[in-house]
Amino acid sequence: MKPDYEFPFWETTGMICGIDEVGRGPLAGPVVAGAVVFPRWYSPDGGVLEQLNDSKKLSARVREELTLEIKKHALGWAVASVDQDMIDRINILQATMLAMNRAVESLPVIPELLLVDGNRFQTSLGIPYTTIVKGDSKVFSIAAASVLAKTHRDGIMTAYSMEWPEYGFERHVGYGTGEHVRAIIQYGRCPIHRRSFKLKQLGEK
Repeated sequence: MKPDYEFPFWETTGMICGIDEVGRGPLAGPVVAGAVVFPRWYSPDGGVLEQLNDSKKLSARVREELTLEIKKHALGWAVASVDQDMIDRINILQATMLAMNRAVESLPVIPELLLVDGNRFQTSLGIPYTTIVKGDSKVFSIAAASVLAKTHRDGIMTAYSMEWPEYGFERHVGYGTGEHVRAIIQYGRCPIHRRSFKLKQLGEK
């Protein structure tokens, strides 16, 4: 992927920040957002970064390689998470917005424009933004944010698998796979499960 989408914006804007989240759908663990600002007119000249795409379409090995290159070439980057307890308190949509805003606030630079994956965004940061449906497969900086968020969240869930090995978090990273649902039925929920996410297999509504 090339940053073609950003080029028209760079005509009038210096610092553009791509934003994406990972982990809205899982039954366990945090939602994580990434924010990435590349230098104005940046474009990869071959190499790993040309493989940037929606993180779900990339192998774990490629995501790890891309993560190193993104951090090396970005003008600024950040990840932020909102844990399962906050998700249960404020709902997953508001938790997602919170994670995205926290990621932007954690950047070492102040962006002038936010390009946000999806069709909805809420912010009090006072920075103009544009939402882009399927932005993680269209927009270079959003794809980069997607990769950082995915790599970070997968690391969190793998660490949790050491504490609760019976759930297989290192394989499904908290998503509602058959393996995961069967483990919940057998062992019940552990502390990182989202209590507000109901399971019809347990008769919950």
